[in-house]
Amino acid sequence: MAERREQPGLMRAALYGLLCTVAVMFLAPLVWMLATSVKPESQAASTAVRLLPDPASSVFSQAAANYGQVWTDPTIDFPLYLRNTLVVAILSVVGMTLSSAVVAYGLARVPFRGRAGVMALVLATMMIPFPVLMAPLYVVFRELGWIGTLKPLWVPAWFGGAFNIFLLRQFFMGLPRDLDEAARIDGMGHVGIFFRVILPLSKPALAVVALFHFIFVWNDFLGPLIFLTHRDQFTLALGLQLYQGQAGMTPWNLLMAASAMMIAPIVVLFALTQRTFVRGVAQEGMKG
Repeated sequence: MAERREQPGLMRAALYGLLCTVAVMFLAPLVWMLATSVKPESQAASTAVRLLPDPASSVFSQAAANYGQVWTDPTIDFPLYLRNTLVVAILSVVGMTLSSAVVAYGLARVPFRGRAGVMALVLATMMIPFPVLMAPLYVVFRELGWIGTLKPLWVPAWFGGAFNIFLLRQFFMGLPRDLDEAARIDGMGHVGIFFRVILPLSKPALAVVALFHFIFVWNDFLGPLIFLTHRDQFTLALGLQLYQGQAGMTPWNLLMAASAMMIAPIVVLFALTQRTFVRGVAQEGMKG
């Protein structure tokens, strides 16, 4: 009996040790980035391993200087790139979440002939990598006159995404069918059921879709690189690359400060939606 009790304890300790190791591996680059962002340039390029600048009492003044220089540096125009990225991200998230939910509702709650084939076709589009579509999309957007504008970065999101459609479809299929019948008795059609019954019950799943797509758009580099032609239209990903290559030499402390400012909105957003996000992932896992 003693051996049986010790084994679960050892397994739990080993599991916690593994989790802590993985957490340290993921946190180490983030900690090093933040530490470098509060150092002067000479110490940021040094091979000495120090988390705080020398002297340590200058950490706040040096941080204010580095972050202030990045924010006001005309070569990157951080406020403008931040605004462009927010515009693209907000429009894309709203479009992707709403359109994917509409398609998922049709595939989950509306019976029609060939529904399984349509779902299989939607899933098949996930196998097509974006580099295969770059040239055709560029030609289409060029004919529409959208090259050099932000439209190619957010308009396609209003036509849904295969993964998000699949995720929401699985969630909708797990909701009781009795809710639909009760709504129909009250005189609702599919539009009323979708907006007044299904969506309010699907907030965790919708939060997962919105957060995943927000992170994707926020970090997207290839799309803006292909479709944007003017600096005043750049997003943060392109601006960060531009800042890295300026003057033929990388100011690592300023580059890390810019990187920290870029990921800050994602960290804040995840912190605000953590409970809903985790609940949505857990529910999707159970339904899957």
